[in-house]
Amino acid sequence: MDALGLAIEVIGWSAAVVILVAYVLLSLGKLEARSYLYQWMNVIGAAGFILNSGYNGAIPSAVLNVIWAGIGLFTIGIVWRARRTPLAH
Repeated sequence: MDALGLAIEVIGWSAAVVILVAYVLLSLGKLEARSYLYQWMNVIGAAGFILNSGYNGAIPSAVLNVIWAGIGLFTIGIVWRARRTPLAH
């Protein structure tokens, strides 16, 4: 395995760990689904899977993770806008 292949492999495994940790923390009630940290962990993990899957020719997995990252970014946008909007009294 060359240096690039090794780097892509490390990225893929790191992405798996990030997404798994995010899910464990969510399941244990340590993170909320709409928290920035949870969503960013999913976006970063998905980005790693996109690189790994794309490099290895696993196009369905790469596409799934593009959608996964898109959902995370969309949710981050919703949460950001909701926190910037003052509550009406």
